Amino acid sequence: MSQPEPAPLFRANAFVWVIVVVFALLMATFVVGALRRPEMPAMTITPPNPVPVGDTLVGPAVYTIDATDEHTWTFFDFSRSSVVERPGPLEWDLAVRRFHVIPNGGPGFAGRGGIVDLGPLPFDSVVTLPDTGYVATQADSSSAGIGKWYRYGWTSHLLTPKGHVYGVRTADGRYAKLEIVSYYCGGVQGGCLSIRYVYQGDGTRRVAR
Repeated sequence: MSQPEPAPLFRANAFVWVIVVVFALLMATFVVGALRRPEMPAMTITPPNPVPVGDTLVGPAVYTIDATDEHTWTFFDFSRSSVVERPGPLEWDLAVRRFHVIPNGGPGFAGRGGIVDLGPLPFDSVVTLPDTGYVATQADSSSAGIGKWYRYGWTSHLLTPKGHVYGVRTADGRYAKLEIVSYYCGGVQGGCLSIRYVYQGDGTRRVAR
């Protein structure tokens, strides 16, 4: 004698339970991912020590900028390899405020600075920077040349660099290559922007030894 087939209602209930279990597993995975924050590099803010480097090639060097104050710009000068306080109109190349980064160039700025996004390249593979394509600072204090250099983690709520390399034209028309390596120090203290860079002080666009 053949066995009776399961009733349609039983099959429907079983299907609903499968969907509920799969959904619960997905939610559990999401919650665990939200609670597990990625490891951040143990960076420490670099003390300012502006010393002129002349026409030499500097780097690769890593510098951690204290840009934790959301209301105040912090200024970095490649020609002195340091953050500088109360600089003159041409005495800085990059200004940083939290995750915002702008060059000293554009309407209302004294410098000729700009930034060009070279894409997700190995830092050491960039030997010579282009002579065009550098984007100055716009009126809203942003630069499309570097723009959103980060990815935002919707579960961790952390910013992680995209791994792009950027070419920088400085305030006086010299060149540097730049990579953002971290946004945190002391655990997850935001606003500590760590940059890896090579600066060419002789005015050429070659940024490798």
